[in-house]
Amino acid sequence: MAEQEKEMSFLDHVEELRWHLIRSTLAIFLFGIIAFVMKGFIFNTILFAPKDANFITYRFFCKVSQFFGTDGLCIDDIPFTFQSLAMAEQFSVHIWTSITVGFILAFPYLIYEVWKFISPGLHKTERKGAKSFIIISSFLFFLGVLFGYYVVTPLSVNFLGNYSVSDAVERNIKIGSYISLVRSSLLASGLIFELPIVIFFLSKMGLVTPSFLKKYRKHALVLVLVLSAIITPPDIISQIIVAIPILILYEVSIYISRVVEKRELKKSKKNA
Repeated sequence: MAEQEKEMSFLDHVEELRWHLIRSTLAIFLFGIIAFVMKGFIFNTILFAPKDANFITYRFFCKVSQFFGTDGLCIDDIPFTFQSLAMAEQFSVHIWTSITVGFILAFPYLIYEVWKFISPGLHKTERKGAKSFIIISSFLFFLGVLFGYYVVTPLSVNFLGNYSVSDAVERNIKIGSYISLVRSSLLASGLIFELPIVIFFLSKMGLVTPSFLKKYRKHALVLVLVLSAIITPPDIISQIIVAIPILILYEVSIYISRVVEKRELKKSKKNA
C-alpha cells in the first residue's frame, strides 16, 4: 500500500488534495449551518458577552485588583452601542460568523484530513501517532480559542470601548467592526497556540533545532512582544498577559525540538 502511494504521480497528488479540501469545506459548511441556525445563542450569549461589564473576565480582574487593595481593574460599564450602517451588514456578519464558527468546530476533522494527506510520506511507526496528533493539535487550538475569548477579546473590548479622544465623539460601533475584532482574536490565538505542532514538524524536517531556538530566544521574546502588541490593546498589562502563554509555548517548543532531535539521532545510529 505504501509503495503504491509513493508511486502516485503529481496529478494523483493534486487530485487527492482536491478531495481532502472538498471534504474539509463540507465539514466547515455543515457546522456553519448549525451556527447559522443558532443565531441567538451565538451572538447574544457568546459574542456579545464581552461587551457586558459582568463578563467573567472583568469580574476576575476586579477581584484580583481588590486583593491588592485597589479598584483599578474594576469596570462599571463599557460605554458603546452597536449599530448597522449598511443594508446587508447584519446578514454579511451573520454569514461570516457562521463560517468562522464552522471552522472552529470542524477543526479536529480538518486536522484529520491534513494528517490523511501527509501520512503516506511518513514511516509506518510515525503513522501510529495519528490519534495523538489530532488530539494534541485540537486541544491546543481550542485552548488558544478560549484564551482569545476570555483574555484577548475582553482586554481589547474594554480598552477600545472606553478609549476616547474627545467627549464630543459618540461611541456607536459598527457591528461588523466588533465581530471582526472578536473573530480575529479567536482565530489568531487559536493558530498561535499551534506553535508546538509547527516546531515539531520543522524539527522533523531538520529546519529547526533546539540550539537554534535557544540561540534566538531573545529575538523570539521581542517578536512575541510585538505580536502581543498587534493582537491586544496598546497597554503594558494586556501585552504582558498575552505574552506569558506565548513564551511558555516557545519553551515547550524547545523541549519538543530536543526530543525530536534525540529520536532522529537514535534512528540514524540504528540505520548506520
